[in-house]
Amino acid sequence: MKIIISLLFILSVSICAQIKFDDYFEYKSLRIDYFHTGNINNDSYSIDELKEEPYWGGSKTNLLDKFDYGKYKVEVYDSESKKIIFSKNYSTLFSEWQTTEEAKNTYKTFSETVVIPYPKKDVEVKFYTRDKKNILHDKFTYKISPQNYFISKERHLSFKTFDVSVAGPSDKKVDIVIIPEGYTAAEMGRFKEDCAKFAGYLFNATPFKENKDKFNIRGVEAPSLESGADIPKNNEWKKTILNTNFYTFDVERYLMTTDNKAVRDVAANAPYDQIYIIVNSEKYGGGSIFNHYSIGTNQNPYAEYVFVHEFGHGFAGLADEYYTSEVAYENMYPMDVEPIEPNLTTLVNFDKKWKDLVSKDTPVPTPDEDKYKVKNVVGAFEGGGYVAKGVYRPSFDCTMKSKSVNNFCPVCKRAIEQMIRFYSE
Repeated sequence: MKIIISLLFILSVSICAQIKFDDYFEYKSLRIDYFHTGNINNDSYSIDELKEEPYWGGSKTNLLDKFDYGKYKVEVYDSESKKIIFSKNYSTLFSEWQTTEEAKNTYKTFSETVVIPYPKKDVEVKFYTRDKKNILHDKFTYKISPQNYFISKERHLSFKTFDVSVAGPSDKKVDIVIIPEGYTAAEMGRFKEDCAKFAGYLFNATPFKENKDKFNIRGVEAPSLESGADIPKNNEWKKTILNTNFYTFDVERYLMTTDNKAVRDVAANAPYDQIYIIVNSEKYGGGSIFNHYSIGTNQNPYAEYVFVHEFGHGFAGLADEYYTSEVAYENMYPMDVEPIEPNLTTLVNFDKKWKDLVSKDTPVPTPDEDKYKVKNVVGAFEGGGYVAKGVYRPSFDCTMKSKSVNNFCPVCKRAIEQMIRFYSE
């Protein structure tokens, strides 16, 4: 089995090495906005619009996604040769909504986006969805000609940007764009201060602080008409640029937005791999979707924890390891399927997870005994992914489990480090 895995890895590296960015792409982005419609059992895709954007924040070396995370995948093929030239895995708010009670009774449509390097020649873009067994299914193919004059070059939300912490060229760094929500024009000074503060939060935590030279962080001066965010239960509705709201899926602390196009229009003012939204509010809340966006508030005592925790989701595909807090999801992790996230297991296929990090004298499953609760001890502790039984986490405690800072377990650290290398090689 190890020989087969090694051969597959070598083959993947070899394929990546054969894709020369400049042969297929221009150094800017093609944004594909589409509609995702469905219910608990079904989903379908339809194209909204194509947009040319001035920056490409991703790698020019690693063009094929090496990680099997995320509910969805997009692949780009050169139309003439049929060769795959780009791929990316991701999740969306729609994928979480499908696990809620509401999805059992109705259909909904969400706006979503994939961003690819701008192709020089005609391409075919394939969209994939995972089923409940985490098997990817080809759902939709869209042919794109870069000469299509309906590809929009309009910039709907153009704003000034500023450097927070810039270490080098975008194609060799992890590019984070921080965008403001609920900051008025008069509060842009506060937003700049908050960006510096939140960058400090990131680099306070291992393994980010050891890799500070591999990150670029920029902010966008995008004011709102009013301060704060919507709180529907309190009948508070604010005129803000990104239309965020607490009580997403009727969970008070879940602070998100379905205004995908506004988020992407503001983010497009800078090169980005990751989007982080800072909301100008004292209220506790936040959220994150892998390779979609992450979000948190600026004035809450737990702001540092929320920032780093949510960035762990959005950047490295890490799952929640807690199991006692209220959530809207139902049966998020089937017990007969291995979760796709790197820090959860159902023990269905533990070999592909972190078994190599477990000491030979640590039992699996791992009992909640004091000798195993020590920091950095790796095992398989029951409870995680919103359920107390049947899903296991790597360590007794971690930033992905409790309100703690600089506390990523060894498994989460490894996943983060692997993702940093992917973007910065």
